Amino acid sequence: MKKGCHCARTSETMWKNKCNVKPGQRVLQKRGHWDSKVEFLLAVAGTIVGLGNVWRFPYLCYKNGGGAFLVPYLVFAVTCGVPLFLLETTMGQHTQEGGVTCWRKICPLVEGIGYGGQLIMLYSFMTYIIILAWALLYLVFSFNSPLPWSTCDNYWNTADCVDVTTWNLTLTHTNHTNGSSAAIEFWERRVLKISGGIEEIGSIRWEVLLCLLAMWVICYFCIWKGVKSTGKVVYFTATFPYVMLLILLIRGLTLPGARQGVEFYLLPEVSRLADPQVWMEACSQIFFSYSLGVGTLTVLGSYNTQSNNCYKDSLWLCLLNSCTSLVAGFAVFSVLGFMAHQQGVPVADVAESGPGLAFIAYPQAMAMMPLPHVWSICFFVMIILLGLDTQFVGIEVVITSFSDVFPRVLRRPGRRECFLLLFCLTCFFLQLVMITEGGMYVFQIFDYYACNGTCVLFLCAFQTLAVGWIFGAERLCSIITDMTGERVNPFFKICWRYLTPLVTLGSFIYSLVEYQPLTFNRWYVYPTWAYVLGWMMALSSILLVPGWALYKLSTATGTLSQRLHGLCWPKPPDSSLALERDTTLQHITEEDLE
Repeated sequence: MKKGCHCARTSETMWKNKCNVKPGQRVLQKRGHWDSKVEFLLAVAGTIVGLGNVWRFPYLCYKNGGGAFLVPYLVFAVTCGVPLFLLETTMGQHTQEGGVTCWRKICPLVEGIGYGGQLIMLYSFMTYIIILAWALLYLVFSFNSPLPWSTCDNYWNTADCVDVTTWNLTLTHTNHTNGSSAAIEFWERRVLKISGGIEEIGSIRWEVLLCLLAMWVICYFCIWKGVKSTGKVVYFTATFPYVMLLILLIRGLTLPGARQGVEFYLLPEVSRLADPQVWMEACSQIFFSYSLGVGTLTVLGSYNTQSNNCYKDSLWLCLLNSCTSLVAGFAVFSVLGFMAHQQGVPVADVAESGPGLAFIAYPQAMAMMPLPHVWSICFFVMIILLGLDTQFVGIEVVITSFSDVFPRVLRRPGRRECFLLLFCLTCFFLQLVMITEGGMYVFQIFDYYACNGTCVLFLCAFQTLAVGWIFGAERLCSIITDMTGERVNPFFKICWRYLTPLVTLGSFIYSLVEYQPLTFNRWYVYPTWAYVLGWMMALSSILLVPGWALYKLSTATGTLSQRLHGLCWPKPPDSSLALERDTTLQHITEEDLE
């Protein structure tokens, strides 16, 4: 630590000497921009194209009417996804601020939206990187021969273990009465060593601990220099997963039974459109896969130059995201079709979503293929890279937002790296409970409540109300036209003022009405205190919006009308201050810092 602090002081001295800063003055580093437009596009693509495109969308499509599911998916994409994507990117590019401070130039009264989004981001990558640690462990085991999840002669296997590569039995994730597959036992008894409930935390899984530490080290060095290092790393992390996906797609489509799997994936079932739950799952998928409501797009857009054409960028990136989800479905269900064909069972008996797909169904299917090690390595490399850029860009979003809130502290040379290291270490130690024998139960509480789509819907509803009605949809369109030279389609104004707020508020209310308590494997019911903890985490991001508004109103001066007017329509920044902010350095005295 002493050495790091010495390096920080040395770096600061070099900055001062280079810029002829007088003694007694400090310098702040410039916020920075992307070195090229490609870096922005790859960073956003890497963030929005993640694990949800591979392990959630295909299963939702199959489960909710196949090709018919695309109808509600496209409806929510057009009325909510694309308009919000453009809105958030524009906010960042226009204000040149992060997910919190951008609201000080838009509508300070609802700055709590920014804080709520950052809190959800914090919850999200606390769970997301655990998945990457599991995937890294599976990647390491993929070099073993035979694959450890393909046989039943290991020390963790039970007498009920069944090797599905040689037996044609109908086995599901939760069917333990007639036996469990080798893949299930490897996942539950070897990787997780799962306990009987959240009350039995047990010991730390040291192999997962090492993998988790490795993923945090990788994430740290991907973003330790801010946008400069992030912009370079995404050239690999955002493109190589597509190579792996293409390889798996080609291999999957050439397997026997692939056609059966694809038919199950896209076979239209129009009657399912009458089920409101189908529409809710389509809505949830759009908001998560487009990374809406949490400030990610705002931060990434803020590193653009103000002349960047964010209008066209947003349209193309949304199209890329949805097309990737659709193509990933062919790669997933062609392999699941092969697995069903080999076992002589319907595809419905082997279809899984989430961790069940990545760590049980797909590995089990790969164990049945020729050269299983090759396909296993390809799959888990793709999973790690898909999640890695989503993870480290998410951390960059939070760090940037904090740096914009406290620029005098965190933008001094060397301070950002130290803060990032402290931040990563804190998150790492807080996550240790999730890699214990009872950690999966804690993981699910975070995933189900803290990262809940209901919270995101709430933030997005108030975001569009604040921008569409207080800041003004017309004004936002004018800003886009001034920055890009593109005339905005009037449909976006209708969405920002009417359609998007109505759809998000309606979905938010419906999700509360139809709430179902969390269970694990459909049989384990959590204790009451666990549900209370979950709801406290869910409400923590929601209550920041009214809480911040009340705080600002109570601390502002003037009459209630004057305070509301000042917080809803902030004065534009002074031109001289804006010019100073865009210079290479800002000179701040030690007295100001104190």
